[in-house]
Amino acid sequence: MTSTHPKTYESSTPRKVAFLGLGVMGYSMAGHLALAGHRVTVYNRSAAKAHAWCGEFKGTSATTPREAAAGADIVFCCVGNDDDLRAVALGTEGAFAGMKPAAVFADHTTASANVARELHAAARPLGLQFIDAPVSGGQAGAQNGALTVMCGGDAAAFDIVKPAGMAFSKAFTLMGEVGAGQLTKMVNQICIAGLVQGLSEAVAFGQKAGLDVNQVLDVIGKGAAQSWQLDNRGKTMVADQFDFGFAVDWMRKDLGLVLDEAKRNGARLPVTALVDQFYADVQAMGGQRWDTSSLIRRLK
Repeated sequence: MTSTHPKTYESSTPRKVAFLGLGVMGYSMAGHLALAGHRVTVYNRSAAKAHAWCGEFKGTSATTPREAAAGADIVFCCVGNDDDLRAVALGTEGAFAGMKPAAVFADHTTASANVARELHAAARPLGLQFIDAPVSGGQAGAQNGALTVMCGGDAAAFDIVKPAGMAFSKAFTLMGEVGAGQLTKMVNQICIAGLVQGLSEAVAFGQKAGLDVNQVLDVIGKGAAQSWQLDNRGKTMVADQFDFGFAVDWMRKDLGLVLDEAKRNGARLPVTALVDQFYADVQAMGGQRWDTSSLIRRLK
Protein backbone atom coordinates (compact mmCIF):
# COMPACT_ATOMS: atom_id res chain seq x y z
CA MET A 1 0.00 0.00 0.00
CA THR A 2 1.58 3.27 -1.12
CA SER A 3 -0.10 6.28 0.45
CA THR A 4 0.77 9.77 -0.71
CA HIS A 5 -1.09 11.31 2.25
CA PRO A 6 -0.31 9.71 5.65
CA LYS A 7 -3.56 8.99 7.47
CA THR A 8 -4.35 10.10 11.01
CA TYR A 9 -6.68 7.53 12.54
CA GLU A 10 -9.56 8.46 14.78
CA SER A 11 -9.58 6.71 18.14
CA SER A 12 -12.01 3.78 18.18
CA THR A 13 -12.42 0.55 20.12
CA PRO A 14 -10.07 -2.06 18.62
CA ARG A 15 -12.14 -4.79 16.96
CA LYS A 16 -11.47 -8.32 15.81
CA VAL A 17 -12.23 -8.07 12.10
CA ALA A 18 -11.87 -10.08 8.91
CA PHE A 19 -11.31 -8.76 5.40
CA LEU A 20 -12.29 -10.87 2.39
CA GLY A 21 -10.77 -9.87 -0.96
CA LEU A 22 -7.38 -8.20 -1.31
CA GLY A 23 -7.68 -6.68 -4.76
CA VAL A 24 -6.83 -3.14 -5.86
CA MET A 25 -9.17 -1.72 -3.19
CA GLY A 26 -9.30 -4.36 -0.48
CA TYR A 27 -5.54 -4.69 0.03
CA SER A 28 -5.24 -1.06 1.14
CA MET A 29 -8.56 -1.01 3.02
CA ALA A 30 -7.47 -3.99 5.12
CA GLY A 31 -4.10 -2.33 5.63
CA HIS A 32 -5.70 0.78 7.10
CA LEU A 33 -7.73 -1.38 9.51
CA ALA A 34 -4.50 -2.99 10.75
CA LEU A 35 -2.70 0.36 11.02
CA ALA A 36 -5.63 1.75 13.03
CA GLY A 37 -5.11 -0.97 15.63
CA HIS A 38 -7.76 -3.53 14.72
CA ARG A 39 -6.95 -7.25 14.82
CA VAL A 40 -7.27 -8.28 11.19
CA THR A 41 -7.54 -11.70 9.56
CA VAL A 42 -7.50 -11.64 5.77
CA TYR A 43 -8.70 -14.05 3.11
CA ASN A 44 -7.99 -13.87 -0.61
CA ARG A 45 -8.79 -16.36 -3.37
CA SER A 46 -5.09 -16.22 -4.33
CA ALA A 47 -3.26 -17.13 -1.12
CA ALA A 48 -0.05 -15.42 -2.31
CA LYS A 49 -1.75 -12.02 -2.04
CA ALA A 50 -2.82 -12.76 1.54
CA HIS A 51 0.72 -13.82 2.45
CA ALA A 52 2.10 -10.63 0.90
CA TRP A 53 -0.39 -8.57 2.92
CA CYS A 54 0.69 -10.29 6.14
CA GLY A 55 4.28 -9.48 5.30
CA GLU A 56 3.42 -5.78 5.06
CA PHE A 57 0.90 -5.42 7.89
CA LYS A 58 0.24 -6.83 11.33
CA GLY A 59 -2.38 -9.55 10.91
CA THR A 60 -3.04 -13.14 9.97
CA SER A 61 -4.38 -14.97 6.92
CA ALA A 62 -6.97 -17.72 6.62
CA THR A 63 -7.49 -20.39 3.97
CA THR A 64 -11.30 -20.01 3.76
CA PRO A 65 -13.81 -17.18 4.33
CA ARG A 66 -15.35 -19.26 7.13
CA GLU A 67 -12.01 -19.52 8.93
CA ALA A 68 -11.31 -15.80 8.48
CA ALA A 69 -14.73 -14.84 9.86
CA ALA A 70 -14.53 -17.03 12.98
CA GLY A 71 -14.85 -14.86 16.09
CA ALA A 72 -14.82 -11.56 14.17
CA ASP A 73 -17.01 -8.66 15.27
CA ILE A 74 -17.10 -7.36 11.68
CA VAL A 75 -16.41 -9.13 8.39
CA PHE A 76 -15.50 -6.65 5.66
CA CYS A 77 -15.66 -7.79 2.05
CA CYS A 78 -14.61 -6.31 -1.29
CA VAL A 79 -14.76 -8.71 -4.22
CA GLY A 80 -15.63 -8.53 -7.92
CA ASN A 81 -19.34 -9.07 -8.50
CA ASP A 82 -22.56 -10.68 -7.26
CA ASP A 83 -21.36 -14.25 -7.83
CA ASP A 84 -18.01 -13.61 -6.11
CA LEU A 85 -19.89 -12.15 -3.18
CA ARG A 86 -22.18 -15.18 -2.85
CA ALA A 87 -19.11 -17.44 -3.07
CA VAL A 88 -17.38 -15.87 -0.06
CA ALA A 89 -20.53 -15.32 2.04
CA LEU A 90 -22.59 -18.48 1.53
CA GLY A 91 -22.00 -22.24 1.61
CA THR A 92 -20.22 -24.51 4.05
CA GLU A 93 -16.92 -22.59 3.78
CA GLY A 94 -18.49 -19.14 3.42
CA ALA A 95 -18.18 -16.37 5.98
CA PHE A 96 -21.76 -16.70 7.24
CA ALA A 97 -20.99 -20.27 8.37
CA GLY A 98 -18.14 -19.04 10.58
CA MET A 99 -19.53 -15.78 11.97
CA LYS A 100 -20.60 -15.50 15.60
CA PRO A 101 -24.14 -14.33 16.47
CA ALA A 102 -24.72 -10.56 16.10
CA ALA A 103 -21.56 -10.08 14.01
CA VAL A 104 -21.86 -7.75 11.02
CA PHE A 105 -20.99 -8.52 7.40
CA ALA A 106 -20.12 -5.23 5.66
CA ASP A 107 -19.94 -5.61 1.90
CA HIS A 108 -17.92 -3.01 -0.02
CA THR A 109 -18.31 -4.74 -3.41
CA THR A 110 -20.10 -2.73 -6.08
CA ALA A 111 -22.88 -5.21 -6.67
CA SER A 112 -26.61 -5.28 -7.33
CA ALA A 113 -29.18 -4.06 -4.85
CA ASN A 114 -30.87 -7.46 -5.28
CA VAL A 115 -27.88 -9.44 -4.00
CA ALA A 116 -27.66 -7.08 -1.01
CA ARG A 117 -31.27 -7.86 -0.15
CA GLU A 118 -30.65 -11.58 -0.75
CA LEU A 119 -27.69 -11.71 1.64
CA HIS A 120 -29.47 -9.59 4.23
CA ALA A 121 -32.33 -12.12 4.15
CA ALA A 122 -29.87 -15.03 4.44
CA ALA A 123 -28.05 -13.43 7.38
CA ARG A 124 -31.08 -12.72 9.60
CA PRO A 125 -32.11 -16.33 10.41
CA LEU A 126 -28.49 -16.97 11.43
CA GLY A 127 -28.55 -14.07 13.90
CA LEU A 128 -26.14 -12.08 11.72
CA GLN A 129 -26.30 -8.49 10.48
CA PHE A 130 -25.58 -7.27 6.94
CA ILE A 131 -24.98 -3.87 5.36
CA ASP A 132 -24.23 -3.06 1.74
CA ALA A 133 -21.49 -0.45 1.70
CA PRO A 134 -20.03 0.24 -1.77
CA VAL A 135 -17.24 2.79 -2.00
CA SER A 136 -16.15 5.65 -4.23
CA GLY A 137 -12.72 7.21 -4.48
CA GLY A 138 -10.79 4.68 -6.52
CA GLN A 139 -7.40 3.15 -5.86
CA ALA A 140 -5.95 6.44 -4.60
CA GLY A 141 -8.84 6.84 -2.16
CA ALA A 142 -8.22 3.34 -0.81
CA GLN A 143 -4.48 3.90 -0.48
CA ASN A 144 -4.95 7.22 1.31
CA GLY A 145 -7.78 5.98 3.55
CA ALA A 146 -10.10 8.59 2.03
CA LEU A 147 -12.95 6.59 0.51
CA THR A 148 -16.57 7.70 0.48
CA VAL A 149 -18.77 4.85 1.71
CA MET A 150 -22.54 4.73 1.06
CA CYS A 151 -24.41 2.22 3.17
CA GLY A 152 -27.74 0.43 3.23
CA GLY A 153 -29.05 -1.57 6.18
CA ASP A 154 -30.12 -1.39 9.81
CA ALA A 155 -28.90 1.56 11.87
CA ALA A 156 -27.64 -0.75 14.64
CA ALA A 157 -25.37 -2.64 12.24
CA PHE A 158 -24.18 0.60 10.67
CA ASP A 159 -23.27 2.01 14.09
CA ILE A 160 -21.09 -1.03 14.79
CA VAL A 161 -19.24 -0.83 11.48
CA LYS A 162 -18.70 2.91 11.06
CA PRO A 163 -16.01 3.55 13.73
CA ALA A 164 -13.81 0.79 12.28
CA GLY A 165 -14.67 1.65 8.67
CA MET A 166 -13.48 5.22 9.15
CA ALA A 167 -9.94 3.78 9.14
CA PHE A 168 -10.16 3.70 5.32
CA SER A 169 -12.80 6.40 4.78
CA LYS A 170 -13.38 10.14 4.85
CA ALA A 171 -17.17 9.74 4.86
CA PHE A 172 -19.27 6.74 5.96
CA THR A 173 -22.99 7.42 5.56
CA LEU A 174 -26.20 5.43 6.06
CA MET A 175 -28.41 6.06 3.01
CA GLY A 176 -31.44 3.96 3.95
CA GLU A 177 -32.56 0.34 4.17
CA VAL A 178 -30.62 -2.57 2.71
CA GLY A 179 -29.85 -1.96 -0.98
CA ALA A 180 -29.74 1.82 -0.61
CA GLY A 181 -25.94 1.83 -0.58
CA GLN A 182 -25.80 0.02 -3.92
CA LEU A 183 -28.46 2.31 -5.42
CA THR A 184 -26.49 5.37 -4.28
CA LYS A 185 -23.33 3.95 -5.91
CA MET A 186 -25.34 3.58 -9.13
CA VAL A 187 -26.20 7.30 -8.99
CA ASN A 188 -22.46 7.95 -8.56
CA GLN A 189 -21.55 5.88 -11.64
CA ILE A 190 -24.24 7.57 -13.77
CA CYS A 191 -22.68 10.94 -12.90
CA ILE A 192 -19.16 9.74 -13.70
CA ALA A 193 -20.13 8.23 -17.06
CA GLY A 194 -21.54 11.54 -18.29
CA LEU A 195 -18.72 13.61 -16.80
CA VAL A 196 -15.95 11.55 -18.37
CA GLN A 197 -17.59 11.62 -21.81
CA GLY A 198 -18.06 15.40 -21.56
CA LEU A 199 -14.46 15.88 -20.48
CA SER A 200 -13.25 13.62 -23.32
CA GLU A 201 -15.12 15.67 -25.90
CA ALA A 202 -13.88 18.94 -24.37
CA VAL A 203 -10.22 17.88 -24.41
CA ALA A 204 -10.48 16.48 -27.95
CA PHE A 205 -12.18 19.70 -29.13
CA GLY A 206 -9.49 21.84 -27.50
CA GLN A 207 -6.75 19.84 -29.19
CA LYS A 208 -8.43 20.15 -32.61
CA ALA A 209 -8.77 23.91 -31.99
CA GLY A 210 -5.02 24.21 -31.46
CA LEU A 211 -5.26 25.35 -27.84
CA ASP A 212 -2.82 24.63 -25.02
CA VAL A 213 -5.28 22.23 -23.41
CA ASN A 214 -3.39 21.95 -20.11
CA GLN A 215 -3.67 25.73 -19.77
CA VAL A 216 -7.35 25.53 -20.71
CA LEU A 217 -7.92 22.95 -17.97
CA ASP A 218 -6.15 25.16 -15.43
CA VAL A 219 -8.43 28.05 -16.34
CA ILE A 220 -11.79 26.29 -16.58
CA GLY A 221 -10.96 24.24 -13.48
CA LYS A 222 -11.35 27.47 -11.51
CA GLY A 223 -14.91 27.92 -12.76
CA ALA A 224 -18.18 26.08 -13.13
CA ALA A 225 -16.65 23.25 -15.19
CA GLN A 226 -14.52 22.09 -12.26
CA SER A 227 -14.89 18.43 -11.23
CA TRP A 228 -12.83 15.64 -9.69
CA GLN A 229 -12.52 14.12 -13.15
CA LEU A 230 -11.19 17.38 -14.64
CA ASP A 231 -8.73 17.86 -11.77
CA ASN A 232 -7.45 14.28 -11.73
CA ARG A 233 -7.91 12.99 -15.27
CA GLY A 234 -7.90 16.00 -17.61
CA LYS A 235 -4.14 16.34 -17.99
CA THR A 236 -3.57 12.58 -18.16
CA MET A 237 -6.07 12.51 -21.04
CA VAL A 238 -4.01 15.19 -22.79
CA ALA A 239 -0.89 13.07 -22.18
CA ASP A 240 -2.64 9.93 -23.50
CA GLN A 241 -1.99 8.09 -20.21
CA PHE A 242 -4.49 5.45 -19.08
CA ASP A 243 -2.45 2.85 -17.18
CA PHE A 244 -3.95 3.52 -13.74
CA GLY A 245 -7.18 4.06 -11.85
CA PHE A 246 -10.57 2.47 -12.43
CA ALA A 247 -10.57 -0.01 -15.32
CA VAL A 248 -13.01 0.06 -18.24
CA ASP A 249 -14.03 -3.55 -17.55
CA TRP A 250 -15.10 -2.58 -14.03
CA MET A 251 -17.02 0.44 -15.28
CA ARG A 252 -18.92 -1.69 -17.78
CA LYS A 253 -19.82 -4.10 -14.98
CA ASP A 254 -21.10 -1.18 -12.90
CA LEU A 255 -23.05 0.39 -15.77
CA GLY A 256 -24.61 -3.01 -16.48
CA LEU A 257 -25.93 -3.00 -12.90
CA VAL A 258 -27.22 0.56 -13.42
CA LEU A 259 -29.02 -0.26 -16.66
CA ASP A 260 -30.56 -3.42 -15.20
CA GLU A 261 -31.90 -1.45 -12.24
CA ALA A 262 -33.23 1.25 -14.56
CA LYS A 263 -35.26 -1.39 -16.42
CA ARG A 264 -36.83 -2.35 -13.10
CA ASN A 265 -37.56 1.16 -11.79
CA GLY A 266 -38.41 2.84 -15.11
CA ALA A 267 -35.67 5.47 -15.01
CA ARG A 268 -34.65 6.84 -18.42
CA LEU A 269 -30.88 6.84 -18.92
CA PRO A 270 -30.20 7.69 -22.58
CA VAL A 271 -26.73 9.20 -22.03
CA THR A 272 -25.64 6.44 -19.65
CA ALA A 273 -26.70 3.76 -22.14
CA LEU A 274 -24.78 5.55 -24.89
CA VAL A 275 -21.61 5.92 -22.82
CA ASP A 276 -21.83 2.24 -21.89
CA GLN A 277 -21.63 1.44 -25.61
CA PHE A 278 -18.71 3.86 -25.99
CA TYR A 279 -16.92 1.86 -23.30
CA ALA A 280 -17.68 -1.29 -25.32
CA ASP A 281 -15.84 0.40 -28.21
CA VAL A 282 -12.85 1.01 -25.93
CA GLN A 283 -12.87 -2.66 -24.89
CA ALA A 284 -12.84 -3.62 -28.59
CA MET A 285 -9.76 -1.40 -29.01
CA GLY A 286 -7.95 -3.51 -26.38
CA GLY A 287 -8.60 -1.08 -23.54
CA GLN A 288 -10.26 -3.44 -21.07
CA ARG A 289 -7.81 -2.50 -18.30
CA TRP A 290 -7.29 1.13 -19.26
CA ASP A 291 -8.56 3.80 -16.91
CA THR A 292 -12.12 4.99 -17.58
CA SER A 293 -10.78 8.31 -18.89
CA SER A 294 -9.69 6.37 -21.99
CA LEU A 295 -13.07 7.28 -23.53
CA ILE A 296 -11.11 10.03 -25.31
CA ARG A 297 -9.31 7.34 -27.38
CA ARG A 298 -12.53 6.92 -29.38
CA LEU A 299 -12.29 10.57 -30.47
CA LYS A 300 -8.70 10.52 -31.69
